[in-house]
Amino acid sequence: MLVIKCARCKGKIFKYVKVGKGRLLHCWKARIVEDYSVRDGSEIKCQCGNLIGIDEGRWVKMKRRSFTYSGTVIKG
Repeated sequence: MLVIKCARCKGKIFKYVKVGKGRLLHCWKARIVEDYSVRDGSEIKCQCGNLIGIDEGRWVKMKRRSFTYSGTVIKG
C-alpha cells in the first residue's frame, strides 16, 4: 500500500496498491483504495490546486515531480 502525497503541500491524494517494481508512471483506477483528490474534468488535483495527473479512462497518468509516495510495494 502506497500513500501518494502532493509534492507542494504534502496533502494526501491516493491510497494505492502498487504491484511490481519500477516507477509510478500511472495509477490503475481499480487499485486506488481511497481517493482524496479534487477532480476538474479529466484533471486530478490536490486540495492546494497542484495538478497531479490526467484521467485517461482505466488509469490516471501521473505528472512527474508533482507527487511523492511512501509505503511498501507488493512483489509480483
